[in-house]
Amino acid sequence: MSQSIRQQQLVTMLTMQDSMNQKVHPKWLKQNFQWYRAIWIECAEMLDHYGWKWWKHQSPDMEQVKLELVDIFHFGLSCRLSDSDDYQQIAETLDYEFSDIRHADEFRTTLEDLALNTLQTKSFNAQIFAGCMQQINMPFDELFTSYIGKNILNRFRQDHGYKEGHYQKVWDNKEDNEHLIDVIQSLDSSSTDFADNVYQALSQRYPAS
Repeated sequence: MSQSIRQQQLVTMLTMQDSMNQKVHPKWLKQNFQWYRAIWIECAEMLDHYGWKWWKHQSPDMEQVKLELVDIFHFGLSCRLSDSDDYQQIAETLDYEFSDIRHADEFRTTLEDLALNTLQTKSFNAQIFAGCMQQINMPFDELFTSYIGKNILNRFRQDHGYKEGHYQKVWDNKEDNEHLIDVIQSLDSSSTDFADNVYQALSQRYPAS
């Protein structure tokens, strides 16, 4: 992938993230939300999906692992947007950092390095994040597609009462994240209407009130 395409995708995601944050709170930049805290909590949740308990049999749920990584990227983008409103400059910096991949010998350790760095710096380390992506075989295009899907799910949640507390997260005995995976796999991610199609497909699946 050429650098310009990745930067363009990063600008798209930064724009969507800023819009989503404004939907949750119109003046989110002035609230000093602790995005770094959300990142390390997501790291722990991801480790549970990957598996770490030596006293029982566990098989990595890679779809959920990848979705947790996408969640982290939402918070990582928010960290960067908290420091600057220049989408292009942020995209250029992230693009460089994604090319400077850093990881430990094993995924669990890389994930712990990401959590530790986040706690130490209260920021988002894209190099270690990219190391996590590499170790679970998640290319940037997949991150981009999954990010758009999860961003739309987050918007869908807000539109259906997530903030007020009456959103149904489980439908037909499946969490909405699982429904999202099914939706993404059923749609053409290269379509210019991909985001709108994701929202429509979620609407069709969501139980009527």
